[in-house]
Amino acid sequence: MDVSSYLERIGYEGPREPTLDVLRAIHRRHMLKVPFENLDIHLGRTIVLDEAAFFDKVVRQRRGGFCYELNGLFAALLRELGFDLDLLSGRVANEIGRFGPEFDHLVLRVQLGGQPWIADVGFGDSFVDPLALEGGEQLSGGLKYFIDSWPEGLILLREEKGVWSEKYVFTLHPRRLEEFAGMCVYHQTSPNSTFPRARICTRATPQGRVTLAEMRLIQTMNGERTERMLESEEQYQQALLENFGIELPNLDWKPLRQW
Repeated sequence: MDVSSYLERIGYEGPREPTLDVLRAIHRRHMLKVPFENLDIHLGRTIVLDEAAFFDKVVRQRRGGFCYELNGLFAALLRELGFDLDLLSGRVANEIGRFGPEFDHLVLRVQLGGQPWIADVGFGDSFVDPLALEGGEQLSGGLKYFIDSWPEGLILLREEKGVWSEKYVFTLHPRRLEEFAGMCVYHQTSPNSTFPRARICTRATPQGRVTLAEMRLIQTMNGERTERMLESEEQYQQALLENFGIELPNLDWKPLRQW
């Protein structure tokens, strides 16, 4: 891997030793620079679990991706820098509180000085700093997070308007990237997955978050949310370029599936 090009992509110029300070810095830079997005699914482009393909898309093409791509590539970067880590399988909570199948989400456990940390640059609107696995309530990006025990492993919770909301459950059993292949296909093709239903592109900002959800441009700054409807494909492409640095000329969007 060309580590220097990757670090340039996320705007990081600091030390490269496998320390907690470095992990925190590159995790935050990744969240601020690389968007979570599913645009390839809506362009009919197949996403495969291959680190070289991840690198080409995220670093060379200056794109984003979803969890398997972003956390898969981030894991490769961390290994190159000397970090000790494992891939973990997560199951994401849906709108009615049920959790997806095994390998629904890819998350990372990083060991530093005998203490485990959770890193996740591929969950969209989530913590911008790694979380201590055994750290109790933790503040990240102005929001409180908590990792609690769960009958099937651990659960990530976030406080939202005074209520703890379930984000995903995960186990501590180490996994291999190829084990996520079936669910990677599922999230590109299944009527039960949200990804084929609508285009999404989102990233953290120093003040909050910017999101392009189909034709809605949503910005949150210091807790204040604004929303604007875009009126044309030209405005959509301009919003992609201005807010995410993504330029996709001659787009051939596939018709949205009606499930």
